[in-house]
Amino acid sequence: MALTPTDVSRIAQLARLELRDDEQAAMLTQLNEFFGIVEKMRAVDTSGVEPLYTPLSAIEDVTLRLRDDVVSEGNDREANMANAPARDGGLFLVPKVIE
Repeated sequence: MALTPTDVSRIAQLARLELRDDEQAAMLTQLNEFFGIVEKMRAVDTSGVEPLYTPLSAIEDVTLRLRDDVVSEGNDREANMANAPARDGGLFLVPKVIE
């Protein structure tokens, strides 16, 4: 999939970029090289290859180190509301910003 200068102009317009002609030519070359790499990667047969959750699992057995899901802080509403400039019934009051 090779891009054309028109494609690069459209991408630049969508990205709100102003590219000079030399920058646009360089961008065209870089994008086409990138898509060339993507095409090479698509050509590789990856059927039967398990996805890795970490790159380290390709070279060694890695077990996930998960911690227990426990409450570490209590619900202390009064302490949380102590610095509120305005409050009512345990809720923050804010000024109206939309008429």
